[in-house]
Amino acid sequence: MSRYVAWTMGLALVLATGFVTFAPSTWSPEVLRTSLARLVRPTSAPGAAGAGLSLNRRIGLVAGHFGNDSGAVCADGLTEAAVNKDIADRVVTILERQGYQVDLLQEFDEKLKSYRALALVSVHADSCEFINDQATGFKVAASSAGTAPEDSQHLLTCLVSRYAARTSLPFHAGSITRDMNSYHSFSEIDENTPAAIIETGFLYLDRTFLTQHADQVSLGIAEGVLCFVRNEPLQAEPVTP
Repeated sequence: MSRYVAWTMGLALVLATGFVTFAPSTWSPEVLRTSLARLVRPTSAPGAAGAGLSLNRRIGLVAGHFGNDSGAVCADGLTEAAVNKDIADRVVTILERQGYQVDLLQEFDEKLKSYRALALVSVHADSCEFINDQATGFKVAASSAGTAPEDSQHLLTCLVSRYAARTSLPFHAGSITRDMNSYHSFSEIDENTPAAIIETGFLYLDRTFLTQHADQVSLGIAEGVLCFVRNEPLQAEPVTP
């Protein structure tokens, strides 16, 4: 930080000398003072909190039901909230190792209000109850709110592509619910933040995979997010972090 300030002041001194030497005689002392003030006005150092650089590397991840309720509860006491939190923690680790700043958020986190990032993904899972033999696989819904819903749709496409490739679970598009399409966070976050919600699988038929192969589940989500923020071609093979 001190080197940055010293460099800025040095540059200001050099330019100030040039102003004094070469400034037109019609320039008044007041004009010169104003010009010099612009040169030495403090600015944010590279990487400072709140600077554009941090926004360019920020990703939000909501652990479904975390901090609010249990979500779906299985007969033996396993909760959806616990499964979601475990997977979300792993995704955070993967993305941070790739150099991104990741915010792990609760279901109704106060930080969601006007939250701005490269992307926001909420992680959930489906029912513990037996529905039928076809109740297996994952679902993804994207935000239609904001100024660029096509970006959210691109995020959805990346998540579907990478998650299916990583987990081999089918995309269960036919059971996407109204609650997913109108997920509460979509209307809370900043209108420029692309967002999606993923239900990683059904906690009845997919339970073993979601709990015993959570590393593959988290990789699928992380690769989907990276596909979006890096604008990777969808037909390309996912690159494992």
